[in-house]
Amino acid sequence: MTSTASPPANKSRRTIAITAGVLAALVVLFFAFSGLYTDVLWYNQLGFLPVLTTEWIATAVMFAIGFLGMALPVWVSIQIAFRWRPVYAKLNAQLDRYQQLIEPLRRLAMWVVPVVFGIFAGLAAASRWQVALQWLHRTPFGETDPQFGLDIGFYIFELPFYHGVVGFASAAVLISALAALATSYLYGGIRVSGREVRISRTARVQLAVTGAVYLALQGLSLWLDQYATLSSPSTGYLQTGAGFTEVNAIIPGRAILAIIAGLVAVLFIVTAVIGRWRLPIVGTALLIVASLVVGVGYPFVMQRFQVDPNERVVEAEYIQRNIDATRAAYGVSDVQEVRYNAVTDAEPGALRTDAQTTANIRIIDPALVSDAFGQLQQFRNYYDFANHLDVDRYEIDGKVTDTVIAVRELNQRGLSESNWYNDTVVYTHGYGVVAAYGNQRSVDGQPVFLEADIPSTGALGDYEPRVYFGEQSPLYSIVGAPEGSAPVEFDFPAGGADEESSQDANTTFKGDGGPKLDNFFNQLVYAIKFQSEQIVFSDAVNSESQILYDRNPRDRVKKVAPYLTLDNDAYPAVVDDRLVWIVDGYTTSASYPYSRVEQLSDVIADTNTPRPVVAFDDINYIRNSVKATVDAYDGSVTLYAWDEEDPLLQTWQKIFPSSLHPITDMSADLMAHVRYPADLFKVQRSILGTYHVTDPTTFFSNNDAWVAPNEPTATGQNPPLQPPYYLTMQMPGEDSPAFSLYSTFIPRGTAESTRNVLFGYLSVNADAGSTPGEISENYGKLTLLNLPKQNTVPGPGQVQANFNADPTVSRELNLLRQGETEVLSGNLLTLPVGGGLLYVQPVYVKSKTETAYPLLQKVLVAFGDGIAFEDTLDAALDALFGGDSGAPAGDSDVPAEPTTPGTPTEPGTPAEPGTPTQPSTELDQALQDAAQALRDREAAYASNDLVAAAQADQRLQDALERAIAASGDQ
Repeated sequence: MTSTASPPANKSRRTIAITAGVLAALVVLFFAFSGLYTDVLWYNQLGFLPVLTTEWIATAVMFAIGFLGMALPVWVSIQIAFRWRPVYAKLNAQLDRYQQLIEPLRRLAMWVVPVVFGIFAGLAAASRWQVALQWLHRTPFGETDPQFGLDIGFYIFELPFYHGVVGFASAAVLISALAALATSYLYGGIRVSGREVRISRTARVQLAVTGAVYLALQGLSLWLDQYATLSSPSTGYLQTGAGFTEVNAIIPGRAILAIIAGLVAVLFIVTAVIGRWRLPIVGTALLIVASLVVGVGYPFVMQRFQVDPNERVVEAEYIQRNIDATRAAYGVSDVQEVRYNAVTDAEPGALRTDAQTTANIRIIDPALVSDAFGQLQQFRNYYDFANHLDVDRYEIDGKVTDTVIAVRELNQRGLSESNWYNDTVVYTHGYGVVAAYGNQRSVDGQPVFLEADIPSTGALGDYEPRVYFGEQSPLYSIVGAPEGSAPVEFDFPAGGADEESSQDANTTFKGDGGPKLDNFFNQLVYAIKFQSEQIVFSDAVNSESQILYDRNPRDRVKKVAPYLTLDNDAYPAVVDDRLVWIVDGYTTSASYPYSRVEQLSDVIADTNTPRPVVAFDDINYIRNSVKATVDAYDGSVTLYAWDEEDPLLQTWQKIFPSSLHPITDMSADLMAHVRYPADLFKVQRSILGTYHVTDPTTFFSNNDAWVAPNEPTATGQNPPLQPPYYLTMQMPGEDSPAFSLYSTFIPRGTAESTRNVLFGYLSVNADAGSTPGEISENYGKLTLLNLPKQNTVPGPGQVQANFNADPTVSRELNLLRQGETEVLSGNLLTLPVGGGLLYVQPVYVKSKTETAYPLLQKVLVAFGDGIAFEDTLDAALDALFGGDSGAPAGDSDVPAEPTTPGTPTEPGTPAEPGTPTQPSTELDQALQDAAQALRDREAAYASNDLVAAAQADQRLQDALERAIAASGDQ
């Protein structure tokens, strides 16, 4: 008998395979769906769901257009070539074999080939959704370019879109032509016999019409290329824009080539009618020759023999165009240039008229005190501060004070026991801010805190201190619990609120900070997203649970405003009893006509900002159009339209009409903490290094180009640039001091030299005021001090070299370096006071032990070639300016004992001028000081504290010198 067992087994295996395949497909689809669904939940909770849906709809529409725009022409082209093929065409043996191989898959191939090309084209088109939406909602700039007289908006919004459409259409037509050519050849529409090529009538018409369309598109592309010259690299002197050669050769040449391409396209149509290929072939050859002559040869000859010998004269008009456009596009057209005849002699009393500026000189370096903040205010290993702290200002006792501020964030790497429950449910947030006076230090060199401790106390008042959203927040946390249940989230450590308490404080999140996990489906999709089954099975997840993720302030703003380029520094501020992160957003473009193109990642890189790894970030237009806040407690994001006159922002407001708030919604407290962004200032600094020159002849000679100096304290072959610094100061010519951002300029070519001189000083008013919804009229005002070339004003590099070479300074620094200590040079600040430029640098000493932190021990100052090195800033200024600088005694003059937060150190009380001091009294005091210094030195050596020992040695030396002097007086 014949066995019948095999067929059912095969059928069973086939059924199992199909079932497994279907299940696998369903699993993949569910994973994809879960990612989309969690995005919907996240955006919906944050109130920005229209942003996501708009992006999805635009992407889907662009994909469909791209897919159909490619797949349909390719499919039609293949169908025409196949259906109208010669029925009785005689094929050679090779083609006959190809047909036999392809025929079984022909139907599938005729659909698969267009679909595959369509998918790739759809993906490419979908990535251009922003370009398409900007074109649909474009806003005129109200200004025209100097060459064609077109609105600037044409180059920003329209030209990129038209170029994209023409490029896509050209690709579709070319691929369609190749598909038709291959099909016609395979099925006999095109036959090659020796040197003879025979083309059927249908293939001829199809290929000729396709060729005509392609040539017409190339003609249109060439016509558009005329306008592209205004934002492209120039063949001549200009870095960007149409110069003499472009205007007189390349632009007319492209117009001529566009017309020729159109005529050749007509010749292809003629071929489709009469069947002769000679005319389009000759026309195409002429187009190629014309491209070489008109497009390459003629511009080369003009540049070489007409422009190069007289470049300064013939390019002057176009250099002026470049200067005007660049200054307008980067927002530096209104920079106020001031001739500043800086003196270099430190005369007594020179700082008397700059009392408010000198009183606010910041001696605390935010780049060096992070360790001090950590040792004094971290309290537990699971808290942490940023490596580089932020500078802000607060009104303390009626006086606006510069502060160094940091957020005490959660650092789960410091947990003694790390597991899913602790990492996700218990340790969920940081706690409070720590802020120190910028111009004070304690007696031993520590920062003087105006806000500190856990719970937070100090001058900033009551605010919500819990930090669920920060720059170091965990990947995700699950928070929330039913009313009345015991809180499980760790809030702050034992003894934080009550020194006698031994019980850690716990809390429960009460805000609306993340999507709900109140049903099994939501738990499941987030378990998939974060690859953690605990989200489904843990009892800690309940009906009131929320999941917090994407918690970095910049990441949150970037997701809800994908059209913005964000500043690299999100800074914290206590605003309206809330702790918020403030993030600056920019609208940018690289298509502004005649404006110089810069790579953003290059120009913002400096000591504090490592160069971001960005592939394409060229810009030639930038505006700080948006100010955003992110609440540190509930993560809510608010976007404010800061520059409402920016056409780019107006366009995006049309696209996302509900996402931006007007500036009138900004409170007075928030306005008081808004500042001019550092990245924008660095871009403008880079531009003004060259474009402070507005005369085209001087610009062409390039003999007055400036650069920002390298970081004077850095070492190595390629030191980074010195960053700009925030300070409260009064610029020359201004009536009062203002919170400002400044940088300096040295001549280009000397950035790596230690013997550099100062040529320019750029500052911007960074204070937006404190009127609700109203920007101060001076905010954003750029002031450029031009220093005289005949007087040598030392630059930062030269001043730092003078500090290092001075024998007195070197000797004292060597004393501080003895043993297990190191000396750290703080930020070298430059202030335009006393009719010249004053340099101030704090000097920190740090033990090399593991738990040590830098202590501010000395202050270096310089004015011209004069140098002083003292324990306090006031003492150093007095020593520098002949015994009396004229500056009033400030909070930093006499080192104060450590104070409680919110209680400023009391300034020292100097003796009345002219009051004599008895020599015997001076001698007794000096001897007492010497004896105390000896005892301090012995105690320091006994405790192996070499820093204290070095300080005691210095005090002993000073006391002995005073004793000798007092003895001589007697």
